[in-house]
Amino acid sequence: MKITLIVPTLNEIDGMKAIMPLIKKQWYDQLIILDGGSTDGTVEYAESQGYFVYVQKQKGFRHAYNEVLPYIEGDVVVTFSPDGNSVPEAIPQLCDKMKEGYDMVIGSRYLQDAKSDDDDFITSFGNWLFTRTVNILHGGSYTDVMVILRAYRTQLIYDLELHTDEAYSTAEKLFRTKISWEPLLSVRAAKKKLKITEIPADEPERIGGERKLQILRWGAAYYFQFIRECFCWR
Repeated sequence: MKITLIVPTLNEIDGMKAIMPLIKKQWYDQLIILDGGSTDGTVEYAESQGYFVYVQKQKGFRHAYNEVLPYIEGDVVVTFSPDGNSVPEAIPQLCDKMKEGYDMVIGSRYLQDAKSDDDDFITSFGNWLFTRTVNILHGGSYTDVMVILRAYRTQLIYDLELHTDEAYSTAEKLFRTKISWEPLLSVRAAKKKLKITEIPADEPERIGGERKLQILRWGAAYYFQFIRECFCWR
């Protein structure tokens, strides 16, 4: 099983210097730094460490993923945030579970004793609401549908049509934002009744940089997407 580790960045120089040295080369076969246009030295640092860096051309998380698709060599994709929110030791744990035959493994912030030090009241309630909604509407059994820290078969991107505009464009136009594909991945994997599991994974506080969360716009867009999926994808 070949692993491609995707590390999205946008002005995360402090987190990169603290977190990336903790990621061991034996945990992955390919590592891609997927940069959104950093101006703080993130790209230069990554290149100095010998990492392959792709700088996205079109704004938006999902567009970054789409642009980097031709470069992915792994049978399994692991997405990891280098801002301190994702714990490096979860990477081999996710991969070990994937070797058991799962289609997707999520590093949940709310499973068993795991906790999020980055949550506030609003984001904590939002994550609970989104997860509860997906479970009720789409037959999931998740504790965390939103988190970036996860591993999944690369083929799911195509099987679940995550790379198409159709599932995102209306929500993005309505709420004037750009969204990512992790929540939709959670929804469609549940609808397809794929083999999914979670492992507990803490979310520490971010290291440096700026929090990029658009709480109201992203929340509204994702919730619209969850409801739309009841009618628009089989």
